[in-house]
Parts: sequence; C-alpha cells; structure tokens
Amino acid sequence: MKRSPRRRGAQAAALLTSLGLVLGACSDGGGGGGGSDLTAPGPEVLDGLDEAVQVEFWHSMDATNGQVLDGLIDEFNAQNEGRIEVTGSFQGNYDEALASHRAAIQQGDTAELIMIYDLGTQFMIDSAQTVPAQSFVDEDDYDTSPIEDALLNYFTVEGELRSFPFNNSTPLMYVNRDAFEEAGLDPDSPPADLAEIREAAEQLTVTDDDGTVVQYGFGASVYGWFIEQFMARAATPYCDNSNGRDGRATEVLFDDPKIVELVEWWEEMIEDDLAVQIGRNTDDGQAAFTSGRAAMTLESTGSLGGFIEQSDFEVGAGYFPLISADDPGGSIIGGASLWINGEGHTPEEIRGSWEFVQFLLTPESQSVWHAGTGYLAVNTEGYDGPEASERAEEFPQFSVAADQLADSEINENTAGCMMGVMSEARVAAEEGWEAALTSDTSAEEAMSNAADSVSRTIEEYNESVGE
Repeated sequence: MKRSPRRRGAQAAALLTSLGLVLGACSDGGGGGGGSDLTAPGPEVLDGLDEAVQVEFWHSMDATNGQVLDGLIDEFNAQNEGRIEVTGSFQGNYDEALASHRAAIQQGDTAELIMIYDLGTQFMIDSAQTVPAQSFVDEDDYDTSPIEDALLNYFTVEGELRSFPFNNSTPLMYVNRDAFEEAGLDPDSPPADLAEIREAAEQLTVTDDDGTVVQYGFGASVYGWFIEQFMARAATPYCDNSNGRDGRATEVLFDDPKIVELVEWWEEMIEDDLAVQIGRNTDDGQAAFTSGRAAMTLESTGSLGGFIEQSDFEVGAGYFPLISADDPGGSIIGGASLWINGEGHTPEEIRGSWEFVQFLLTPESQSVWHAGTGYLAVNTEGYDGPEASERAEEFPQFSVAADQLADSEINENTAGCMMGVMSEARVAAEEGWEAALTSDTSAEEAMSNAADSVSRTIEEYNESVGE
C-alpha cells in the first residue's frame, strides 16, 4: 500500500523539543508567530542569466509519489532549460527531513526549497530562515483564489500566508460496501457520528458458530491526528489562545469533555466486541480494513488508492464522523507545504524556487499530482484536468475529500493548533488514549494526565524563542 511519510514514536516525540537548540540564534521570538524580514525578489532577477539557476528541493516523497514528483520536476526543467534547473532530493520521512533542515540551518547550508510537514509550521516560522509565502503573493499579485480555502487557512498565521500548500490530505470514513449491503445498510450513506457508527456496527459485526467475531463493525488505529480531527469537527480548539493563532499556545486542550466522550465510546465499542482493538500502529489499522476484519475504519485520503487496490471488496468513503450529531465544526488538513529558504541564498535562487512552486500549483500540475498520488488538488481547478477527471470517473470516492473540505467551516478551530511542539502533543494524546483502552485508568484521568505531560515541553519551547 502507498504510505504517507508519517511520524511515529520516540523519534517524533523528541524531534521538535530539540529544535529549540537552534532557535535562539535565528528567531526574533516576536508576537505569537515569529517571523522574518526576508522579502521576495521580482522576476527581473532572472533576466540575462549566464547559466541556469540551481534549485535544490528537499522532499519526503518516495515510491509512487516520488515518481510522480520526479515527473513534474522533469517537465519544469524541460520548460526552463538554461534558466532554472530543479534537483529533487529525498530526505526520508517528515521527521527526518525536518531534522536535516535543522542541521542545515546550524551549518548555514540549507536547500533552496523544502517540504515540511504541518506539525513543523511553528518551528519554520520561528527559525526565520524562509521568505514568507505572502511576500511572493504580494510581489507578483499572485491570485490565490483557486487554492483551497481550508489549506490557506491552515498555513496563514497572523494574517500572512507562511508557506505554500502542496501534498495535503484529510481523513475520511471508509466502509466495506459489500459488508454494508449484506447487512442491509446503505453504503452510500455511511454513519455520520459515533452513535450511527455503533448502530451500524451492531449490524455489521459477524460471529462464527463458536461465537468468535470474524468481522468487526469498526476498527481504526489510535492515531493522534484523529483526535485533532474530532476536536475540529466539534468546533473545539486543540490548544489555547485560539489554537495558538492569537498568541503562543501554552497548553493543550485534548482533555476536553468531547474527547473524553470519544475515548469512552471507543472503549465501550471494544468491550462490546463491536470494534477490534488496533493500537497505535496505523499499518495495523489499514490491514484490519483491507483484510475484511473491520467493516469501517478511519484513514487519510492518501490511503484510498491502496485500499482500492488491496481490498477484495468494493471500498466506499464518507465524511470523517462527528462525535455528536449536532457538532458544528469542520475538518483540518494534514500533509506538508513548501517553504522557500531566503537566508544564505541569492535573489536568483529564491526567485527560481518561486517559479517552480508556481508551476507545481498550476491546474495542469495539480491534475497530474492528484490523479497520481491521491493527495488533494490544492488548486481546485486541478480537479477539472484530464488526469484528475479520469481518476474521478473511475473512482468517484476521490471526490469525497474535496467535498468535505469545501463544506468545512473556515475558522481557528479548523486552522489547527499552531504550536512548536505539536509532534510531542500528538504522541501524548495517543498515549493517553491508549492508556484508557488498555488499563484501569479512566478516560478522563488518562487524557488529563496526557495533557499535563505536555505542559513543561511547551513551556521550554516557548522559553527557547524568548516567550
């Protein structure tokens, strides 16, 4: 199955905490968002070049996704021969790429362009090494209206677009359409909230003659991103100060009663043999679904292609569920964005990077990217391209993610939490959630303990940037 370069375990937990070591020398620590005085050069800097400008692009795309990206790089280079030459460089998963960038900052040798995952956004702002995306938009009067609003919302901090969305996704509810039909359920109307999931699971769960469950109604991994999604769907901030958008976040709020309710529901589903206990390994969650062991699951849009390829049943997709039917919120995004380094780079290199980013954001490139990878078309006009249209005709499930984002509220809750130690917070949320499922600790106590465990880490990070 095509895998997204996710963050797991101790590696993710330790990374952003250690990033504070480089911030003292490179961050102004101002306001709630940090920043940079670097500005975008105009197109004239590429006039009269003696040789092509070299742009090194660090990214985390391998396998099929890497091949699609390489194809786009080759196309851009062919169109800009003698003017700009982009060289892609795979840097490992998202954590590894950010660690490489941190080391490059310390050595004064950063790549011209880098792909950084969503959880690294606050660090990238605090490091003050990049030219804010807003500067390019303003310099060229670049039209951002075709870019998906929810994506602009996430990467806009203190009124400025800080980076350019590119390889982004959102989670969905996936269903085994064959199992739904056998149970007399409508696969075109998947459950919309926890109560409906339980009701459907009661009909979908199948036991053999010995009473052993051979198909559970539901099963998904204990993945911290899902908590962020459930909170956004409930219009509840993940961290204080309006999700870190009105000032530095000082505490996480995933011990909110809505999340306690979610964890208690999850525990009851497992106890009643309506849900299979997965744990924190997302591979196990995916395998439970594709093997037919769980008839419903939660996963990223990036998993849809693999689900279709590996399942012996027809796969359906629906919106990520609400906790309660009356929850008013929307969805947040995952994945990564593109940052153009300014510190230590020439105006020609900075401009060359921007020319390449503009190419990646065209409808034509986005049609190829979406169809080839399953990531969202960040330029919504890309969905009308021939590659994307053909993909949607063959697999209409791919349109669900775009529809979900289009229907999402645009506010600080769906913008996601902006915090320098989001990776640690996500792991802590998983640990609390899992503790409630596997020990005698109540959901309320487990999530409260998990939230408290992040407090000192947040404080240390904020101190490292002068807050």
